[in-house]
Amino acid sequence: MTKATKQISKLFAAMVLAGVASHSFAADTIKIGIAGPKTGPVAQYGDMQFSGAKMAIEQINAKGGVDGKKLEAVEYDDACDPKQAVAVANKVVNDGVKFVVGHLCSSSTQPASDIYEDEGVIMITPAATSPDITNRGYKMVFRTIGLDSAQGPAAGNYIADHVKPKIVAVLHDKQQYGEGIATAVKKTLEGKGVKVAVFEGINAGDKDFSSMISKLKQANVDFVYYGGYHPELGLILRQSQEKGLKAKFMGPEGVGNDSISQIAKDASEGLLVTLPKSFDQDPANVALADAFKAKKEDPSGPFVFPAYSAVEVIADGIKAAKSEDTAKVAAAIHAGTFKTPTGDLSFDAKGDLKDFKFVVYEWHFGKPKTEASPQ
Repeated sequence: MTKATKQISKLFAAMVLAGVASHSFAADTIKIGIAGPKTGPVAQYGDMQFSGAKMAIEQINAKGGVDGKKLEAVEYDDACDPKQAVAVANKVVNDGVKFVVGHLCSSSTQPASDIYEDEGVIMITPAATSPDITNRGYKMVFRTIGLDSAQGPAAGNYIADHVKPKIVAVLHDKQQYGEGIATAVKKTLEGKGVKVAVFEGINAGDKDFSSMISKLKQANVDFVYYGGYHPELGLILRQSQEKGLKAKFMGPEGVGNDSISQIAKDASEGLLVTLPKSFDQDPANVALADAFKAKKEDPSGPFVFPAYSAVEVIADGIKAAKSEDTAKVAAAIHAGTFKTPTGDLSFDAKGDLKDFKFVVYEWHFGKPKTEASPQ
C-alpha cells in the first residue's frame, strides 16, 4: 500500500467511523478484535464468526485467561464491504487492538490485511479462502480455514469422478471469492476432460436470473457450479425450478447456510456443497457443541469452530512467545502446532494451514445436511 493510499484510507476511515462503535478498554486485558459482517446480505456468516470467537474468549477466560490477563472481545462490523473493511482496520489500529479474528469475505479481508501487516496487527481469518490473501509474503496474516485452491479441486474432482455430468455450466458473482473458486473448479474439470460449456458471471445483488437460466436451458446444461454466496444462488435455484431447468447444482461454503433453503425452498434439496468438516459432530467436541446450544447458538455453521480455533491460536501464540509483541507472537504461530477443536493446527510460511480438507455435503430442505455419497 502506497503512502498516498494509506492517507486516503485513513481519511475514509475518519469519515466512516462515526458509525463504528467506540470502545473503552480495561488496561489489564488482551484485546481481541472480531471483524466481520454484523449487517448486510451475508450477516448470517458473521454470526457464526462472532459466536465462535466469543465462545473461545469466554472459555479461555473461565480457565484463567492468558498469562494472568483476561481476553476482551471488541466487535467491528465491516458488512463484508471492502471500503468499510479498510475503515474498520484503521479503527482497529487506532483502538490499539493488536490481534484480530477476521475478516470474513475475501474481498474485505485482503485490503484490511494490508493495513494490519503495515501496522503490526496479527489477523487470523476463519473464513476468507482466496489464495491471494496469503500470497504476498506477509508475516502477520493467518487463516484457520482452507484455500479455494484446495476447495475448487475438491469440488471439480467430485463432479468429474462421481456426478459425471454431460454438459456443465460454471457461474460466479464476479467477486474475488466467487470468481476465484469458480475458476479453480473450471480448471479442474477441464483437466479431467470435462467440457465447461458455459462460464459466466452474474451481478451480486441481482434478483432476476431469467436470461441466464434461458441460456443454460438452451445449452442443455445438466450440472451447474456456482461460485459466490447464498442470496444469489437461492434465487437461481428457485427460478430454475420454476422455469423447468433440470440440472444438479453445487456451490462452495459461501452458500452453505440455512438461509438458502428459506430462499429456494425445496429447490435447494440435493444441492451439493463443499464445507469444512462438521466439527460439531466430532465426539471430542461434544461438550463444546453443547455449550453453544446452551446459549441457543448453532455450532454447526462452517465458520463457528474455525473462529473458535483462531482465538485459541492467538492465545497459545502469546503464551509460546511469552510476550504480546506481535512480531514475536507471529513467529511463535509460524513455528508452533496448536491443539484446537478443529485439529492440531500448524502453519506454512504464508500463514496457511498445512493440512485442511473440504468435504462434499448434500443439502436437504428442512433436514440436516449429509455427507455426499459417490454417485
